[in-house]
Amino acid sequence: MDNRDIVQKSYQSFLKQYLQKQDEQMLYKGQELSRRAIEQNISPEEIVNYHVSMLKETYPDLPKEVLVSFDFLLEVMISYGFAYREHQSLRHRQLELKTEMEVAANMQTTLLQTDIPSVPEMQIGALSVPARQMNGDYHHFTCDENNCLGVAIADVIGKGMPAALCMSMIKYSMDSLPETRMQPSAVLESLNRVVERNVDPSMFVTMLYGIYDTRVHSFFFSSAGHEPGFFYEAKKDRFAEISTKGVVLGVTRQASFEEYQLDVAPGDMIVLLSDGVTECRAGDEFVEREYIVDLIRKYMHLSPQEIVESVYDELMRLQGFELRDDFTLIILQRDV
Repeated sequence: MDNRDIVQKSYQSFLKQYLQKQDEQMLYKGQELSRRAIEQNISPEEIVNYHVSMLKETYPDLPKEVLVSFDFLLEVMISYGFAYREHQSLRHRQLELKTEMEVAANMQTTLLQTDIPSVPEMQIGALSVPARQMNGDYHHFTCDENNCLGVAIADVIGKGMPAALCMSMIKYSMDSLPETRMQPSAVLESLNRVVERNVDPSMFVTMLYGIYDTRVHSFFFSSAGHEPGFFYEAKKDRFAEISTKGVVLGVTRQASFEEYQLDVAPGDMIVLLSDGVTECRAGDEFVEREYIVDLIRKYMHLSPQEIVESVYDELMRLQGFELRDDFTLIILQRDV
């Protein structure tokens, strides 16, 4: 006797005992039996057939109306069974996809991981948080033998797995270009060709890449349509928007990128961010860029790392702890 036969015999036995005694213990056994039926993929309509078969055997003189009612119940259970099995199949696939996404997210975290380097006369703060499991933002630091700091921040216009794969491609393309790392415009031109050839036309990448030269305390950078950051001049105690030009990566193969320079005095700060920072919402309204500046100013007595973490916490509270877009915020500050 196989397991399905055992379930059928058990069902009919428990039902018969319950009809005779109305013992609640049989109801508990029925609940356990339902779990065994699911494990054996026994459909609801089969359970109804077990039920009808036992009743006919036990009560051969059942009214015709009662027997006919079971025909109606059987049809209902057939449709229910189909829907239930489809639901179980979709649930199983959803669990498989969730597991795959978790594995992919962990792999992406490992692949895109970057350490904040120790640079003389400089403090660095960075925080990147994905809105979903996969991060469509990318940031990376390098430091050469001259203690020159390279910093990249990018954002894929898109979300989910495609954006994450694109970010991984950008990362490894960056790693293959060490000889041009001191030329931000050349870096973006090379990456633009990679994106234009390999990324779907509906997906674009914004990016800012810069080099902070500690020998002359200047920040040289180029932008590919990336969200403008801020520059804080300590001497004047004011924030100014970092204004740049440049098309997003992947639009045209022949794109060129202008290079800019910021001279950084003691106490000055360079603020780089993704649009997930400036497009936070308070209710249905986007926050103003000035609000982000006010938050940074509020925590300027802290270290850059503490500033980015405090700004993130404030914006999360503002949004009811629901991050709607990938969040990346970087602060570079020259020591006083």
